[in-house]
Amino acid sequence: MFLKKAVLALQALIAASVLAGAAFAGPVVNSGHIESELVAQEAGIAPGGTVYVALRQRIQEHWHTYWRNPGDAGEATKITWTLPDGWSAGDMVWPTPQKARLGPLLDYAYEGEVLIPVPITAAANAQAGTTVSLTADVFYLVCEQVCVPEEAKLTLLLPVVAGAPSADPKWGKVVGEVLAKAPKPAGLKAMFKLDGETLKLAITGGPLKGADLAGAYFFPYSPKVLEHSAEQAIERGPEGLTLSVKAGYDFVGGGTPPTELAGVISTKAGAWEVTATAGDPPAAAMGLGAPPTETAPATGVAGGLVGALLFAFVGGLILNLMPCVFPVLSMKAASLAGHAHDAGKVRVQGLAFLVGVVATFLVLAGLLLAVRAGGSAVGWGFQLQSPVVIAGLALLMLLVALNMSGVFEIGTSVQGVGTGASSKGGVTGAFFTGALAVVVAAPCTAPFMAGALGFALTQPTLVALSVFLALALGFAAPFVLVAFVPGVLKRLPRPGAWMDVLKKGLAFPMYGAALWLVWVFAQQSGSLSLAHLLGAGVLAAFAAWLYGLAQARRAAGKPTLVSILVALVALGLAITVATFGALAAQPPPAAATSTSAEMPSGPGLASEVWSPEKVAELQAAGRPVLVDFTAAWCVTCQVNEKIALSGSKVAEAFKAQDAVYLKADWTNRDPVIAKALADFGRVGVPLYVVYPKGGGQPVILPQLLTEGMVIEAIEKAGT
Repeated sequence: MFLKKAVLALQALIAASVLAGAAFAGPVVNSGHIESELVAQEAGIAPGGTVYVALRQRIQEHWHTYWRNPGDAGEATKITWTLPDGWSAGDMVWPTPQKARLGPLLDYAYEGEVLIPVPITAAANAQAGTTVSLTADVFYLVCEQVCVPEEAKLTLLLPVVAGAPSADPKWGKVVGEVLAKAPKPAGLKAMFKLDGETLKLAITGGPLKGADLAGAYFFPYSPKVLEHSAEQAIERGPEGLTLSVKAGYDFVGGGTPPTELAGVISTKAGAWEVTATAGDPPAAAMGLGAPPTETAPATGVAGGLVGALLFAFVGGLILNLMPCVFPVLSMKAASLAGHAHDAGKVRVQGLAFLVGVVATFLVLAGLLLAVRAGGSAVGWGFQLQSPVVIAGLALLMLLVALNMSGVFEIGTSVQGVGTGASSKGGVTGAFFTGALAVVVAAPCTAPFMAGALGFALTQPTLVALSVFLALALGFAAPFVLVAFVPGVLKRLPRPGAWMDVLKKGLAFPMYGAALWLVWVFAQQSGSLSLAHLLGAGVLAAFAAWLYGLAQARRAAGKPTLVSILVALVALGLAITVATFGALAAQPPPAAATSTSAEMPSGPGLASEVWSPEKVAELQAAGRPVLVDFTAAWCVTCQVNEKIALSGSKVAEAFKAQDAVYLKADWTNRDPVIAKALADFGRVGVPLYVVYPKGGGQPVILPQLLTEGMVIEAIEKAGT
């Protein structure tokens, strides 16, 4: 009887946990010196999605476990997963270890509490509404004066959800912080050289410039390249540092000297992954006459902020020329034409547009910073990864286009602009034009903009928001400048019938924007949800027509109440149907969900699905790789694909170099792709990365591509 009650209580607890939107961990396992359990960053997982599940261990005081390279002695923790069919586990994300000395030995260890996240990817055909069981067999060595091998069998019940899962209420932030602090690439350049029995490792660039490097330490991935217990002498240079350490077995003990030296450089400012190649240390990593462990003045921070502000402003200017912003140019053009010969109203509209741009940029930036602080892996453009937002924008673009086509009017008509109409509608319209331009255009990153945003998201909140403010000012600058230079607008003819023709003609880019958003929605949500959105579009158009009919009846002195009420009902139905379709969205089954599928991308050129494991596999095979981080909602990405990645010459170059084209599709939220972007200091797409044939540092291509750029990069990577 007691056993039956216990089982029922456990079932009730599991059901309550799933209904509350949280993963349900199995019992904490005490193996003697360690308590272990599995915890999840998010409260569920979408079909085909990825969630980080962390091994959490509370280690008995004075005891320790080991990093991926245990050092002079020990053994790394190992996890063997038992997952449902079609599910997979990625590599363990190792936090930066501590140095643990035991007599003459130095180990790389964890003490107290440690979380080791692992990305778990669901099968594309996982059924929403079900709960899956994840099982991990964990093996570890725990040591004090003596070492004891221990193990634990751990379980985690994880709900499969239809939409994007929310953060786990208890562990989401904790796992997110571990992932944020975990070592990752940061664009560092590194060289090593053997000088007798001393290995000199020079590391420059990225976050090392101007950082506090006192006590810096290099944790190698290989256990035989360094004498772990030997001191690492630090020589500070203007761009980084040089470490001098006693060489290990692979260099001086009869082993095979490696061609690369990979590991983690740990400093007070943070820890980053680095891969060094053989060569003479650069002067920028050598000392300037100061004692080896003395830290040079941190002059790089202020310079970094000034540079980021400048890059953000220039990036904002260039963003106006990106394909992402084209759909909204028609609204700007119509607004300018309407007030061309009224300097006062033009200036007011220019300032209103500026306020709309700045406010929306800062709101989106604040949301982005808040979500990332909560542990979720999102990037710039996160708003367009939501089917609900896409559906709403599609309907809004359709209504704007119908308004410009004259189906109905909001506020003042274009013809009445110069004849004493109130300016209130124009100011409000200019504000929301700026807001809409940011929402639609900002997800694509322009040249200069990517590096500035990458810098911003590593800084305190006020510094980060100042960078986004500079980006907003750059984006709004051309429109505001034109508004305050009357000579430019005076070249337009006087107000007249031509303005109505222009307005209706400029409606068609807005129709195009609505169709584009519908296409993006289809990529995210599947055919059933697409049918809902198309039906909602018909209802919204019907509501707009009825409202326009009511306006005409009002002008003729006829009653309008019935028409307006029916229009409101139709609009309400349109919003309800679109929202229901978006919330019920299921990603369509496609080749993009298969790790082995090939997708045609042009004449003779096919893409394979990106994953970190796929890149490593291809590099190990000695093949050059181009990774295309893209999204359906990124217009710049689609333009680049058609112009620079679909031609027969590009296909021939790939074939000649035995190169592989991988696509990382970020149309829907994917924390693995978000992490990869962050590893390259990016928070948005497009991003194009070329991995050379013989290994070494990857090369980032410009965000606006040409066939020539791609062919040249692949040919260099293949030599």
